[in-house]
Order: sequence, then structure tokens, then C-alpha cells
Amino acid sequence: MALALMNTYFLMASRDMIFSSKQVFVQSQASLIATHLEETFEALTVDDDVHRVVSQLDVARGAQIVITDSNGVALYDLAGRYAKADFPSNFIDKALEGFDVFYAKFSDGSFASSAFTPVISKGVTIGAVYVYDMDKELGTILIDMQSNLKYISVLVAVFSVIIVILIIWSVMRRVTSIINAIKSVREGEYGYRINMGGSDELALLSDEFNSLTNRLHKTDEVRRRFVADASHELRTPLASIRLLSDSILQNEGIEYETVQEFINDIGHEAERLARTTGKLMSLSRLDSAIPDDKTRVDMRDAVTATIRMLMPLAESSEIRLDSTLDEGCYIFATDDAIHQIVFNLVENAIKYSKPDGNVSVRLKVEDGFVILTVDDRGIGVPDRDLPYIFDRFYRVDKARSREAGGSGLGLSIVWDTVRDLKGNITATKREGGGMSFRVQFKKYDEDEV
Repeated sequence: MALALMNTYFLMASRDMIFSSKQVFVQSQASLIATHLEETFEALTVDDDVHRVVSQLDVARGAQIVITDSNGVALYDLAGRYAKADFPSNFIDKALEGFDVFYAKFSDGSFASSAFTPVISKGVTIGAVYVYDMDKELGTILIDMQSNLKYISVLVAVFSVIIVILIIWSVMRRVTSIINAIKSVREGEYGYRINMGGSDELALLSDEFNSLTNRLHKTDEVRRRFVADASHELRTPLASIRLLSDSILQNEGIEYETVQEFINDIGHEAERLARTTGKLMSLSRLDSAIPDDKTRVDMRDAVTATIRMLMPLAESSEIRLDSTLDEGCYIFATDDAIHQIVFNLVENAIKYSKPDGNVSVRLKVEDGFVILTVDDRGIGVPDRDLPYIFDRFYRVDKARSREAGGSGLGLSIVWDTVRDLKGNITATKREGGGMSFRVQFKKYDEDEV
């Protein structure tokens, strides 16, 4: 369509431009003759007299001239142009009425132009001049241009079709690769990657796809590891309970004190099983993103209540537990979420502190943020393990963790809970041993809630 419009417009514009130039040229020729005939028109009686006057003028060679009287009768017509009458009959009448008339057409490869001008003497029209010009050279040039433009248009059209086919093939090939990748991932091949160059939208789409499959792959690995670790954590207390119960049932002569000891061990394993399942349920709730009814929470009250609950554990472990809590520490959260964070951090600090050690809890408001810090003087964490302490079921010292009753889920719960509350948590080693956990929340602002 663009090529057709370009061809049509170009040819029409070229033709109109030639017509305009011809009108100026032929009309000027007719006006020139009419002006020179005004004084001598009545004295011209034969063709030779008219021809003598016309020959003295600068008239274009090849132009055919007709001069008529006031009645439209030809006085001068050497070429017999007037008799051919290839123009509308009323044009001479218009000229005799005192109007300039121009008529042009393009046919048979030539431009034919006709100009009619009145001859006026003392305000009276006494005749008319008709000038006819036939230009085959411009017609040939226009036809050649039309032919060349047509060939060029055909070549451009063919080239455009080839380019479009190549573009469609390239796009479809890339789209097909993305579709095949989606099918592979749908079948569980999360390691599939798309290698697509460029910087267009499809390349960006492939990059996003690769990013998504990376996350899916990591999520799948975490899920598999989580299921395996959870099964192992649940299997261990269950196996202990079954072993102890079978020992009681299979030994008929077992002593009463031994039975009590076994039953006490079964109770401990049941408590351990309950703690593990409770933490798994907490993680499952955080993963499912079930919305909680958050409100303004005084973090100082929540921390005080949790520390009071953990005080017996600290005393039994011979750990000093002290706190410095500022007032006005309000955040947008739930009491249960704050309890989970403080309980797990302080419990971990107590469990992994050395006897006669110290655990410090500080709460303050700083630059529009509420900051909770839990410090201990415990065994600390090696540098190689520090980046993984918030991973689920990750334990630095597995033997000591099992001895202390740890499942490797406490810090994971803290991490997910802090993230759910749009907070930030960091863990750093303290000089001289021990760890420092820093939790930061934005201070409650009613206008922003």
C-alpha cells in the first residue's frame, strides 16, 4: 500500500507540476502575441501580415498559433489547428468574452497545452489568440520515470517480503524455543535454560524465564531438602519412642525404676516431637502467607513477657539474662510474631551460651526505627557457617544441637517472621566470642498504616 500510494502521488505530483509550468509558458506566449496585435489587429488582412508580426515575436518553436476575429472566425491558422478542435468549443467564446483560458491534457505519451487570450483594443474585445503546444520530450521523461519507479517498487516489494519472512522466521524460532523451554519446565526439568542473545523483548523474556527457573530450581531443592530433613527430624524421636516402648513390652522382668526411666525418656522424645511439629507448622503458615490481623504492638511489653517466660531456662542453665528496654517502641505487627522472634533468639542465646555466661537483650528507638539486639557470650558461629544460619534445619554443631534439643528451625522462623513484618535481621560475631543478632522494624506511624 505504501509503494502504491508513493507511485500514485509521485506521478500525479509530477504531472501537475508540468501542467503548471506549461500553463505559465503557453499563457505567456498567448498574452505576448495578443499584446502586440492590439494596435495592428484591424490592419491585418492576410496570413502573411499576421505571420510577419508573429515572426517578430519571441514565440517558442513548434508552437501552433491561431488568431480569430471577434466572431470566432480564424484569421490566421497555418497548421490548421483551429479546424481540429481538440478542445471544448466554449473556450473560444470565453476568450472572446475577455477571459484567459488554459486547457491541458496528457495522452499518448505527450503533454498537449492550449491557451486562449482575448485581443482587446480600447476596452473592446476584437479577437482572440489561441496557442497550442505539444511536448513529447516531457511525456517521454514522465513515462520513463513511471517505468523506473515501477521496477524499483517491485524490487523494494520483493526485498521487503524477504525481510519480513526472515524476521517472522527468526521470531517464530525464538518463540518456539521459549515454548519448548516452558514445556520442559512443566515436566519438572527446572534446570532448563534458554540461550538467547540480543536485547529485544524476547531476549528480556528469556532472561526472566531463566531467572524464574533458577528460583524454581532453588525452591525445589529447598523443598526436597526440607522434606528429607523434616522426615529425619520426625523419624528420630519416633524411632526412640518405638525403641523404648518395645524394650518395655519385650522385657517382662524389667525393673520398675527402669520402666519409669524409659517412660520419662519417651516423654522427653514426645516433647521434642511436639516442638519440631510446632515449628514446622509455624514455617508452613509463614510460607503460605496467611494474612494476620496486624495492629499497633508495644514491643517493650512483648519482649518483657517473653523474657519472663525464659527466665527459668536461663537460671537452670546458670546464665544471667538482663535487659534494657526503652519505652515507645511501637511497631505494626502481632503479639505472636514478636513472641516468636524474641523467644527463638533468646532461647538460642541461652542454649548455646557457656555456664555462668551472660545474655543481653536491648530495645531502643533510633532514627524512626525500633531496634532489638540480642547478644550472648556463647560458642559463636564459624565464618564458613555464618551465611547459612538462617537456612532451615541448618546446624553448626549437629551433636551439640541435638544435645541442646535444637532442630535447626528456630532461626528460620525468625528470618521468615521478620521478613513477613517487612523488617530486617542481621547476625554478626562478637569480639571475644558469641553472637549478636540485630532486628530492625520501622516505627509505627498511623498515617502510613
